[in-house]
Amino acid sequence: MIDLRSDTVTRPTPAMLASMTAAQTGDDVWGDDPTVLRLQAATAERADKEAGLFFPSGTQSNLAALMAHCGRGDEYIVGQLAHTYRYEGGGAAVLGSIQPQPIENAPDGSLPLAKIGAAIKPIDDHFARTRLLALENTIGGKVLPAGYVTDAVQLARSRGLTTHLDGARACNAAVASAQSIAALCAPFDSISICFSKGLGAPVGSVLVGSKALIDNAHRWRKVLGGGMRQSGLLAAACLYALEHNVARLAEDHANAAHLAERLEQIEQVKVQSHATNMVFAEFPQEHCAPLEAWLKERGILTQMLYASRFVTHMDVTRADIDTFVASVQQYFTR
Repeated sequence: MIDLRSDTVTRPTPAMLASMTAAQTGDDVWGDDPTVLRLQAATAERADKEAGLFFPSGTQSNLAALMAHCGRGDEYIVGQLAHTYRYEGGGAAVLGSIQPQPIENAPDGSLPLAKIGAAIKPIDDHFARTRLLALENTIGGKVLPAGYVTDAVQLARSRGLTTHLDGARACNAAVASAQSIAALCAPFDSISICFSKGLGAPVGSVLVGSKALIDNAHRWRKVLGGGMRQSGLLAAACLYALEHNVARLAEDHANAAHLAERLEQIEQVKVQSHATNMVFAEFPQEHCAPLEAWLKERGILTQMLYASRFVTHMDVTRADIDTFVASVQQYFTR
C-alpha cells in the first residue's frame, strides 16, 4: 500500500527491529532500564536541556508537561489549531483541571503577539491564572519563524508565563530551517519530541526540560499510566530513529514539494499549501468519497476531504507519489 494519510503509519525497518531485539532492558519504573536512560540522555543532549523523560505517546508527553507547568484552576494559552487543544481529547481540562485559552492561529501557524498579550488574565480571583504559553512547531507542516518564536517567548516571560513546545515534528522544523534541534528548542522551558512520526519509530516521545520540571512530569507520567517496565525495547527504536533518521527528513520535504507541483497540474485540484512533509489540497466535494474509494482499490490510502492533507514519509518514494498523482488523473479523465 501507498499510505499518504500521515507520517505515523511507517513500519520499523529491519535495522530498527534488530536494534530493538538487541536492546538491553531493565525496569523503567524503577529507573534502571539502560536503553531508556540512554534515549532520555541523548534526546536531552540534542535539545541542550538538563533532562528527558520517555513517554509512550506524544499526547501523554504534552499532557504531563502541561500538568507540570500548571496547577488546578490554572490556564494555558494555545492555538485553535494546536494538537494539544484540538486533537488530544481535552486532556488538559478533563484530567489536569487546566483551562485552555485558545487563540485563532494566523495563516503561518503563529499566534499573533497582540492576541497573546490580550489573553493573559490579570491577577484577580475572578479569572483563571494564566501560567503557560504553548506553541507547536511544525504546525500544519509550517515552520514557525525563529524571530517570531523569540518574540513570543519573551512576551510570555515578561508576563510571568512559562513556555512549552509541542515539537512532535520539531526535527522536521529543524531540518527545513537548517537549525539544530538545540537552537529550535532553546527558547522553551519544555519540549515534547516525537519519534513515531517522520522518524519512523513504532511509538514514543521524549519530554525535555529542566531537571526540576522533568522530576515533576515524572510523577504525572505515573498518574497518567505512562510508567512502563522493560520499555528499552521501544526506546531502542527511538534511539535508532534519532541517530539515523533525522537528516533524511529532507527527502520527505522534497517529495512533498514534488507532490504539490504534480497536483497543481490537475485542473480539478487546488493546492492550498505545502510545507515540510505536508501538502493540503482542495477537491470537489462530490468527488471526495468516490475518489478515496478509487484510490484504495488501487492500493493507495488517503483521507479525502474537501480540504485534504497528504503526508510524505520514509515509506513513500518519489515513484509512489507519481503513482498516486497518475491515479488521481485517471479518476478525473476516465
